Amino acid sequence: MRVLPRQGGRKKADAPLPAGESFTIKPTHIYKEDAMGYDLDTYFIEKAHHTSPRRLYSQTGADWQYRVDFDRLRSDRLARTREQMDAMDLGALVLYAGANIRYVTGSYQGNWKYNINIRYVVLTNGGEPILFETAGSDMHCARIDLPWMEDRVRPAITWQWAEGAVPHMAGRMVDSVVEVLKEAGVEKEKIGIDNLDMPSLQAYQERKINIVNGWPALSKARTIKTLDEIELLKQASSIGDAAMWKIKYEWLKPGVREREIEAKVHEFMLERGAEIIYDIIVASGGNTSPYRRWATDKMIRQGDLVIVDINAVGPSGYFVDFVRCFKCASKMNQQEIDLYREVYDSMYAGIEQLRPGNTTADVAAAFPKYDDDKYGTVTLQQFAHSIGITLYEGMWISRAYSLDHPAEIKENMYFAAETFAGHPGLPQTTRLEENVLVSADGPVVFTMMEHMEEAMG
Repeated sequence: MRVLPRQGGRKKADAPLPAGESFTIKPTHIYKEDAMGYDLDTYFIEKAHHTSPRRLYSQTGADWQYRVDFDRLRSDRLARTREQMDAMDLGALVLYAGANIRYVTGSYQGNWKYNINIRYVVLTNGGEPILFETAGSDMHCARIDLPWMEDRVRPAITWQWAEGAVPHMAGRMVDSVVEVLKEAGVEKEKIGIDNLDMPSLQAYQERKINIVNGWPALSKARTIKTLDEIELLKQASSIGDAAMWKIKYEWLKPGVREREIEAKVHEFMLERGAEIIYDIIVASGGNTSPYRRWATDKMIRQGDLVIVDINAVGPSGYFVDFVRCFKCASKMNQQEIDLYREVYDSMYAGIEQLRPGNTTADVAAAFPKYDDDKYGTVTLQQFAHSIGITLYEGMWISRAYSLDHPAEIKENMYFAAETFAGHPGLPQTTRLEENVLVSADGPVVFTMMEHMEEAMG
């Protein structure tokens, strides 16, 4: 059986199948994915809704259609976290990273508070998460906004910038954590922590808490996506696709500056439900070789190749991260077509290996060698990375280490796969990236913006 990974932008789907190959349909029409017990009937569409990029729910709720179930989303994420706690024999997890806090509690206080360690969560084994939120209006808002947290929102102790009192405040913060551990009777067990600074580490050590690296627990939990996470990733990709279409057909023209494209993408995506827009890379002409990973005020000229990397947080915190390359106001010449095909074919060679049971070594082996491979470290030119509620989530795939240290690819993982034509001395070059779900039947590409017609043939 062969499963086409794309409905748009992939190699033409109407090509004849090799002898002996056919497309088959799973016989199961009813599947139960809901904690509330709803059976979802897939008889008409013949496959699970969430694996099709064309089956897209609206962002809003409705009384006439079963859409994203946020209660189920929170419950499933918490269940996955608890599974990993059991696997690591942890008495509790203490989480400081903003994405991890959101993952286990559903709380969000804006991007500025994501990774500055001023709020934290304690999840004891067998207990419910307790959120320590910054005191004042933020804590009161959390108590209003998070009814599922009930009475489990407490004031956080901020320590990092307490000039002259950092050890004192770090000690108070750790004492607030230890209080929860004692309430649950797990203070003598292994306590997993996702990240620490030196003052808080010292405070934990002084109180003889048996701390271990808790990051793998959240990493393994978050790498496998739930049904509702996949639907939200699909929504994010749809907004990104629409923005990329606007770039190609409306905004990209001679005389426009790179930053103007960036600004238009910000406005467009925020208006359509994106939470946050990170760096929108717009690299044109000479800025494509070597590839410049930020937009400048350079004016785009006729004949420029233009690489656009959309990197944004979609509805409910889930990312889209993909790349297209366009030619401004003219057709690609043969050298540019060859470069585009080189990038496209190598990217899809890696994508075809994103199947359950394969390993990261299978994917990395399909990527071409890059000039920077000689350094023996990760190059951001030919690699893949898991995405979800962070841009880089759980797993990177790179020739630097994946060939010798393979990790298993599992169903419902979700990756951004990206490649680049890395030949030195080129006046212009290309880069591409797709977002891919690992389904039971193989890779499904969720970013559906078409590729350049002259390069596809």
